[in-house]
Amino acid sequence: MVSVNVTVVDVPEKDRFEARDESGAMVGMVTYQLTGEIIVYTHTEVFPEYEGQGIASTLAKTVMDDARERGRTVVPLCPYISKWLEKHPEYDDVVARTTRKVK
Repeated sequence: MVSVNVTVVDVPEKDRFEARDESGAMVGMVTYQLTGEIIVYTHTEVFPEYEGQGIASTLAKTVMDDARERGRTVVPLCPYISKWLEKHPEYDDVVARTTRKVK
């Protein structure tokens, strides 16, 4: 499978971040709900023909960086982002503690 370079942009009127390839075609997204400074990431999706190319990870990193830059607190409701955050403790400072999994 050929690697795809993607650009991730916030589309606030649709409550999602979109990953787009060089041609501008959407290849994946992260949906969210924003209330004040709290952002809840609800779902991550990469279209089947683009799976396995690191797009979901790129989306997760981008949305977390965006939250940090905007001073938001993240509630990772999305199972993918929640799991991704377990491997990326450098984002713990922007994650709402009460939503973390209890082990």
